[in-house]
Amino acid sequence: MPSPLFADRPASPERGAVEALITQTRRLRGEMDAVRQDATSDEDDTLRRWQHALCDLAVHQLDDLGGQLDQLRAGRPSDAPAGAEADDATAPTSGALTGRVGSAEWNLLTDEVSWSDELFDILDRPRASGPMSLDELPSLVFAEDRALLASMVTGCLIDGRPVDGEFRVVRHAGQVRTVHMMGEPVLDGSGCTASMWAVVRDVSDLRRGERAVRASRDSVSRVAGTARTREPARAAGPFLGGAQPVARRTVRLRRGGPAALDVAAYCPQGAGGPPLGGDWYDVFELPGGDTLLAVGDLTGHGVTATSSLAMVRGALRGISVAGIEPGPLLGHLDRLIDAQEQPTLSSALCSRYRPGTRTFSWAQAGHPAPLLFRDGTGRALTQPDGVLLGATPGASYEQADVRLLPGDVLVLHTEALATGAVARLLALAPQLTAAGSAEDCAAVVAAEFDGPRTDDACLLVATTT
Repeated sequence: MPSPLFADRPASPERGAVEALITQTRRLRGEMDAVRQDATSDEDDTLRRWQHALCDLAVHQLDDLGGQLDQLRAGRPSDAPAGAEADDATAPTSGALTGRVGSAEWNLLTDEVSWSDELFDILDRPRASGPMSLDELPSLVFAEDRALLASMVTGCLIDGRPVDGEFRVVRHAGQVRTVHMMGEPVLDGSGCTASMWAVVRDVSDLRRGERAVRASRDSVSRVAGTARTREPARAAGPFLGGAQPVARRTVRLRRGGPAALDVAAYCPQGAGGPPLGGDWYDVFELPGGDTLLAVGDLTGHGVTATSSLAMVRGALRGISVAGIEPGPLLGHLDRLIDAQEQPTLSSALCSRYRPGTRTFSWAQAGHPAPLLFRDGTGRALTQPDGVLLGATPGASYEQADVRLLPGDVLVLHTEALATGAVARLLALAPQLTAAGSAEDCAAVVAAEFDGPRTDDACLLVATTT
């Protein structure tokens, strides 16, 4: 049956008005991209992150608006073929589900349930399994949010209140997404609720952008408030026989057997002023032969930051020894930081390498993605979702797996390495893949980035044998 969403309403607004809005949105989107590219001032890292976070959030919102206008121009969902996308090559493509809107109706008299194709995609449910009843829907919802969904549905069916709220759903492989549901009860002639309809929108990218803005704004405030102190939290090396990297030098960390990693570190230390944060790394052989590799950037400095850094790295090793995977591990670290009396924001990348399968498993908390170099070329790995540690209570972190080949080079780094560091590192691909060892690779990087600097940075290079 047709959704009451469209009952007694025009099939679509004036096409000319919608086209004009689409044109304005795309023009604004292009101008926003220019602003985002210009937001690379010579200010400190924390201010630059805040600027980028604001720009990224604005872009997500414009992409979301553009996607909705495209759907509005297309007309009713039933008018378009299943799975059809906007046919305009300039349509926004920032996120797989950004701007996607699905609809549903639950008929209480006939038990008939109708879902649009978009809703199956948003909730990651196979179409062959059919739509879910209101009783079954909570099985997709994050456990802590089921009571909220039950309250919204009960209020709609019993009290006739509109539905308007957000909750998290758990997709395949444990991916958590945030959706916004809006709907209304449909009454029969006697005033009783006959059905309930709703539209559901995936707002994960928007909410993640908002959290990044809040976190980076807090970073700016904290750095500004602590800029007067001169107690540095210097780039901290791993607990490997007391070997500590010195300014602008490379250090060999370990060399393993077949299929193991050869790892080296390059950690230039700032000398021109108070460091903006504590950049750190760790490399640790786990029980069973796996290797933990981690890098991070702790906001602030001084006694509090130094204490937080020691806590984070100690917890990192303890949790990893217990066999916890990188994604859940970052979740534990986030809760540990959030429980502190003075939580300190931190970006981090945590990974685990299994030599038996050559599998590199990693997760990130507001941190740059690793770079993979192979056959003379390099690329950044696709980032799983993750927000800064200490930014959002109860945050969850996705995990990605990559199978490495003999001769591959991995580079893990902190944002403080240099402006435009990723592009400069990727340009070194032929030299890195031709180098004979991780230490040689680190020397190539040092030759490119060495020089006077005012802040600390950390970079790990890992090569496979």
